[in-house]
Amino acid sequence: MTKTFMAKEKDIMRKWFVIDAQGKVLGRLAVEAAKILRGKHHPLFTPHVDTGDHVIIINADKVILTGNKLNKKIEKHHSGYPGGLKETSYAKLMQTKPEFVVKKAIIGMLPHNRLGSSMAKKLRIYSGSTHPHQAQKPGQWPM
Repeated sequence: MTKTFMAKEKDIMRKWFVIDAQGKVLGRLAVEAAKILRGKHHPLFTPHVDTGDHVIIINADKVILTGNKLNKKIEKHHSGYPGGLKETSYAKLMQTKPEFVVKKAIIGMLPHNRLGSSMAKKLRIYSGSTHPHQAQKPGQWPM
């Protein structure tokens, strides 16, 4: 009888990957980034262990929203107080906080528990084409 392999913390070798978001569709970019953060591209993927790698996303301001989402899609935030609902269109968000738009899409595809929170900490998003993580020697993710 064979035993099922379960990854342990000592087995995990984390790498760094750069994804260039220029000209990429937001949802398809988020799927690839979530897959890397979750560790599903590794043969030692274990659902209850954080086996994922670090992800750096550059050019977040040049990501594409298909259809009429730029004008019709709305981000809602409620403060918890009466009348505390704030609505912002994605057109305005892409001008002011493009990193937030990309981060929200990726985090929505991760588990919504402590495991997902630890995966989200390995995500770095920059609106420009440079990043301060050259010392980690990140590789380019083929997309």
